[in-house]
Amino acid sequence: MNTMTSATKRHIVLASHPGGTGDKPPPVNWGATSPRERGPIVSSLADPARRNVIGTHSGAYGFYRAVAVAAGTLDPVHVPDLTDTAPAEPIGPHPQWRRSEKIVSLDPYGHVVSEAFADQLEEGWDIRPTIAVTRAHVNMPEIKEAMREGRLKADGDILVDTGSVRVTKAAIEPVWYLPGIAERFGVVESDLRRSLFEHSGGMFPELVTRRDLKMFLPPIGGITVYCFGDMAALTSSAGKLACRVHDECNGSDVFGSDICTCRPYLAHGVEVCIETAQEGGAGLIIYNRKEGRALGEVTKFLVYNARKRQKGGDRAETYFERTECIAGVQDLRFQELMPDVLHWLGVTQIDRFVSMSDAKHGAITRQGIDIVERIPIPDELVPMDAQVEIEAKKAAGYFSHDGPPTDEELAEAKGRDLHD
Repeated sequence: MNTMTSATKRHIVLASHPGGTGDKPPPVNWGATSPRERGPIVSSLADPARRNVIGTHSGAYGFYRAVAVAAGTLDPVHVPDLTDTAPAEPIGPHPQWRRSEKIVSLDPYGHVVSEAFADQLEEGWDIRPTIAVTRAHVNMPEIKEAMREGRLKADGDILVDTGSVRVTKAAIEPVWYLPGIAERFGVVESDLRRSLFEHSGGMFPELVTRRDLKMFLPPIGGITVYCFGDMAALTSSAGKLACRVHDECNGSDVFGSDICTCRPYLAHGVEVCIETAQEGGAGLIIYNRKEGRALGEVTKFLVYNARKRQKGGDRAETYFERTECIAGVQDLRFQELMPDVLHWLGVTQIDRFVSMSDAKHGAITRQGIDIVERIPIPDELVPMDAQVEIEAKKAAGYFSHDGPPTDEELAEAKGRDLHD
């Protein structure tokens, strides 16, 4: 039975044009020197006139909330009680927070809204966290295997005898400062707004009608950060910092599909992070929701089929071509926004960068963050069915201690079939 409340049956108020006679929310001055000057992110669901951003919190999950409201299982004007939700570890403020060009895709104050915007909360503004920081344990079979083989040893603090690893983790929702996003990609802001509007099916008309609204909460996946060791070491020169920036691959990361190197590389990154933390430094795993190179899982599976069935079978020299034939592009994981989370954490140098990707490396160094050492995936961790992928990446210029593959290695990879 539908128990839709009367609040959901009121007349529809469009947010595409300014309106209302009540108080307007504080403006957002991106990159200001203090949270009071910067202003809070206000995405009021009860009154569109009392918001200073486009979109809604929770990314794509906001649509589940909409269904729950329509079904009558959620109060449409519910305001979260943030008692005892403060970060488990302090983060910031860091100098990068006060430079508008350094962070454009997340709210650096998103984890401390109760503290930073206490006055506005008391005035009744609907201000919600976009970042949460907690403590947890990570438990992966690969960690226990590394302990059995003697590569890792329990220390009772970071890594315990059972194989569990103590971590601090943060969940981050995207908050886009549209002028900064446009500048980062080298495009005109009006062109960016129009493209976002048109290619989301006109979902957010404010993108083209409300140039006064500079902030956008896009309905996309966010980021999870896992920190190993003392978080103070992230910004200290006393210890080294290891980092693996990992883009989501559900089939491999969760279910262990051996058609790619994603889970092995993720596990290797965790191992390097533990080692570095045990040496007095810190480790970071930055996990981005960009499934299938941000092309999506349906496209990824279509590419799998095309690679396996093409004439001559799956081979390194057509690895990227088959993706482009289906998706129109090889990769949509534009890494230009990826370094923002490092700026939020105050990172200025990565000593051990566990990645072969030149795109990730270039995006980070262009943002002024130094990378001392690059660590490719060890050969023994590459699954047999992922050999084509790894050879294709080396041939495309991905970092490797061995350099690009030889003609003989490409010929060997060409003859391998995939059995996913």
